[in-house]
Amino acid sequence: MRHEAAGGGTRIAMWSGPRNISTAMMRAWENRPDAWVVDEPLYAHYLTRVDVAHPGVDEVIAHHESDWEKVVAGLVGPIPGGRAIYYQKHMAHHWLPHLRGEWLLRLRNAFLIRHPAEMLPSLAAKMGPPALRDTGLPQQVELFRFLRERTGAPPPVLETDDVLRDPRGVLGRFCDLMGVSWDDRMLQWPPGRRATDGIWARHWYEAVERSTGFEPYTPRPRSVPPELEPLLAECLPYYEELRAHRLVVAR
Repeated sequence: MRHEAAGGGTRIAMWSGPRNISTAMMRAWENRPDAWVVDEPLYAHYLTRVDVAHPGVDEVIAHHESDWEKVVAGLVGPIPGGRAIYYQKHMAHHWLPHLRGEWLLRLRNAFLIRHPAEMLPSLAAKMGPPALRDTGLPQQVELFRFLRERTGAPPPVLETDDVLRDPRGVLGRFCDLMGVSWDDRMLQWPPGRRATDGIWARHWYEAVERSTGFEPYTPRPRSVPPELEPLLAECLPYYEELRAHRLVVAR
């Protein structure tokens, strides 16, 4: 069962793991004149509850709303700027146990995944040795199962490799599933930082700030340093469960 959010419009909650193309995806949606975006709105709250070695923790908490109930009220409330689409970039590991609730059914939820062998070295370089919870994969699977059970259908899953191989095809199909029209402006955007970027952008967004579109697909080795191999083994079953439902575009 889906409950309507306040004020009409389409609210897309994209649940991603870290070190993915999640910020590039946010850029694509922000480049549409009919869309408003929000960058990791639950991050500050997450940092008040979990001790992690992220850069700029105190700055994030000071600069962004950390009351999760106020954040959720905004996510399901009227879309800012009078826009028709509200694209919400979420990190799945920010979805802490006490945030489970019916409010999720008022959003159109989707998932963005990346092979953990590509994600883990990049994440470790930013925060030191990560734990399974830091990858967002268990949280993505839990949320996926919850939504599938409550709605009767699996929510869309986008695989990063598929998006980079065919951004027009995959995002066009995703727009169809979300009930919004395609806009070619999703494929290119101006470089630089945005006012909508979180205060953490200077720590995490250097590559996307140089970008003007989705990077060309380049195959990468599916191996990790020895110290990350046990974590990779933990991650793979979660990743494969989600990947089994990935959006495939006929060619």
